[in-house]
Amino acid sequence: MTFVLIHGAWHGGWCWKRVCHVLTAAGAAVHTPTLTGLGERAHLASPDVGLATHVQDVVNVLACEELAEVVLVGHSYAGVVVTAVADRVPDRIARLVYLDAVVPRDGECLLDRVSPEFRRRIDALARDEGDGWLVPPLSAERLGLVADADIDWVMPKLVPHPYRTFREPVALSFPPGGTAPRTYINCIGTQPRGSARTPQADGIDDYHELATGHDAMVTAPDDVAHLLLRAIHDPWGDA
Repeated sequence: MTFVLIHGAWHGGWCWKRVCHVLTAAGAAVHTPTLTGLGERAHLASPDVGLATHVQDVVNVLACEELAEVVLVGHSYAGVVVTAVADRVPDRIARLVYLDAVVPRDGECLLDRVSPEFRRRIDALARDEGDGWLVPPLSAERLGLVADADIDWVMPKLVPHPYRTFREPVALSFPPGGTAPRTYINCIGTQPRGSARTPQADGIDDYHELATGHDAMVTAPDDVAHLLLRAIHDPWGDA
């Protein structure tokens, strides 16, 4: 089984390192591309980098690496990216997994799928601190990072995110996710299990919860990898 793991806003492919150790030890092939303008590709950031750029980044990886039957995983913002990728190249996707991710419908952008309060915060950050085209990273607390070791590893690597990617809508030919089966992993933090199914998972039957913060690939890599590996041999059941 081949996994392609797509990071969320402000991060890079580096953030999957702990999950990759578990997946590769189990014999899986794993790809963790970094989207344009982020991570080690931060020098490529510009006002022209939009959602279409990031979708093309992933489509190109799938094509150049000749990947098929892929479990495509999107964290946070990347839920928008992987939804569009699955719509573009449905023949390459075996399953879509949304890790605490935004799931857009046709004609929606990321900012259409978040709370009005969060949208105002993002708009203000871009306007006041990002020269109108960048969004500075959120705090460790907002990312669900608590342990000093996690904070020290993640926060210095975060970079401002191209604002345009949050505002570009997706144009889908199929329902969200295309023809592939879909899974949603909701990071519920300290909330009781089963009490707060996120609206992002509407229409997704295969639903799981992890009692950890938003950056689950950092804070609970074994749990994330365990859920992903279940796709190799067994149907997805209850977490």
